[in-house]
Amino acid sequence: MLSSINRRTLVAGIAAFATFAAVIGFGTTALAQGKPVKQITLDYATYNPVGLVLKEKGFLEEELAADGISVRWVQTLGSNKALEFLNAGSIDFGSTYAAAALVGRINGNPIKSVYVYTRPTGVALLKPAGSTLASAAELKGKRVAVTRGTDPHIFLIRALAKHGLNEKDIQSVLLQHGDGRLALARGDVDAWAGLDPLTAAAEIENGAQIFVDDPELSTWGFLNVREAFAQEHPELVKRVLAAYERARLYSLEHPDEVATALVALARLPENIIARQLQREDLSQSRIGAAQRTFVLEAGQSLQAAGVVDAKVDIVAVVDELIDTRFTNDGN
Repeated sequence: MLSSINRRTLVAGIAAFATFAAVIGFGTTALAQGKPVKQITLDYATYNPVGLVLKEKGFLEEELAADGISVRWVQTLGSNKALEFLNAGSIDFGSTYAAAALVGRINGNPIKSVYVYTRPTGVALLKPAGSTLASAAELKGKRVAVTRGTDPHIFLIRALAKHGLNEKDIQSVLLQHGDGRLALARGDVDAWAGLDPLTAAAEIENGAQIFVDDPELSTWGFLNVREAFAQEHPELVKRVLAAYERARLYSLEHPDEVATALVALARLPENIIARQLQREDLSQSRIGAAQRTFVLEAGQSLQAAGVVDAKVDIVAVVDELIDTRFTNDGN
């Protein structure tokens, strides 16, 4: 967890960044292939602490200044919105959780997942204060607030499937994350599939309780790039990832600055952000075997639940989605 990273881990990370940067040419003026790029557009979000630090510190602007490339930032409120923006071409890089990226790719969104910015454990099912709900099995016939196309939505589906249930067994109330939290607090729904920092806010401010928090279903935060951008400008993708890596290592070294930035963006008290950061693991950055396995199993679970068409080749889609060419070792 972010709060327990020790100096030895940090030093090792800085050394890894030096190697990462040297191999991919961070700090150079590598020319993009294809049409000249004048601006790169990235998203920022409360569920992506590293991206927020990257925005606040200006590391990417610093890297691209000599090439006359500007950086534009667009806030996204959930994985579904990031995927919409990527699909529309209004952003070049967007942050989502892992399973949502897979569903986006299955649905024809031409994206590549190229980097891990966090492993959050704040994706969970919550109940209001006083509720007796104890497991996903008890959600049958209940009203559940959820944001379709996001990892909390996929978490809900997989949690239900463990008890032989599916979405048809519940009453899904489709709301954006913040509205879902409010609906839970008002008593308009029986449960909410949430994510941090709103999960932490619901716990601390509204007395909500997590009643399903499954380590097997804990997701990963993926940075995605438009496939066309990656094909035309592979060197720029590498430079963006190098800037992200710089921001990740900075975040490990300066957790107080991460908290301050999140407090300002989320407009939530420090104690709520502190709880979110206790549930964020920023120790990994490359998409490797563990991440691939999670995405594959998520896709297979969704297919078994009937959410994904049985004809979809999940393995092939995962292979299309995950692209490791832009890291220093390609693994």
